[in-house]
Amino acid sequence: MDKNIPFVQEVLGPYADVIALEPESITPDQVRDADALIIRTRTKADAALLDGSRVQFIATATIGFDHIDTEYCQTHGIAWSSCPGCNAQAVCDYIEECLCELSLPKDATIGIVGVGHVGTLVAQMAERKGYHILLNDPPKQIGKSIGEIADKCDLITFHTPLTKDGIYPTYHLCDENFLRRCKFDAIIINAARGGVVDEQALLACGHPFVLDTWENEPHIRPQVLQAARLASYHIAGYSIQGKINASAMCLDAFCKHFGTPILSIDKKVVSLHAEAGDSAPGWIQRISEQLKNHPTQFEQLRKQYKLR
Repeated sequence: MDKNIPFVQEVLGPYADVIALEPESITPDQVRDADALIIRTRTKADAALLDGSRVQFIATATIGFDHIDTEYCQTHGIAWSSCPGCNAQAVCDYIEECLCELSLPKDATIGIVGVGHVGTLVAQMAERKGYHILLNDPPKQIGKSIGEIADKCDLITFHTPLTKDGIYPTYHLCDENFLRRCKFDAIIINAARGGVVDEQALLACGHPFVLDTWENEPHIRPQVLQAARLASYHIAGYSIQGKINASAMCLDAFCKHFGTPILSIDKKVVSLHAEAGDSAPGWIQRISEQLKNHPTQFEQLRKQYKLR
């Protein structure tokens, strides 16, 4: 398992042989004799990793699962699970902090692209603050067209999965054509998945933007980083409660798959990870300055980040 997933090793340790590794150390040799993997986005669970292994179950402690080759898993009889909604409130809090830093006028219109767990919470939060809201989610048949979002919104925030196939692919959904249609000063926020927003198009079009997720993480483009109004190292969903939720969902899926008694995370386990991080007003600005001052340390900063 990925050693950066809290609580799981302490809970599973008495019942299974748990090997906790940095994500870069989760290699074919390491997983060959494993029955299960518990991972994050940094581990690509595909043929290159899984061929020849006895893995029968994969849990990712994340909402997204584009790092799992689900077709491979299906054809090879490998069950998998993700954690939809686990950190939705944390991401919503991140967006709220961004709104405070960006000082939007009270009559601003906010476009929310993707109205799942996170998008729904963001819409509710923004409405409470008095902003006008436009929603877009074609798969759910909710809201306005993506063109109307571009035409009318002062800030647009993306909360979709990353998909390249199907009727509604989201890869480079925010591309140059979309941005050229936006108001010249419309702010773009991507706290969903790197690749939903075309970073080269952001630079070309000159819109102010906020990025928490990036193309080619952790090797982010310095010119994109320096141009960002606010920037962070993929930690929008990093809160203590969000991590508890994700780890608990992974444990639940593990126990159901292997038919073991349901294992829960108790307060003693949480106390091992209970040192909270910076959540005082202005925290997103402080993180942004930290990343811009240390652009090559994306992954190290992410690993060292103390949960809010």
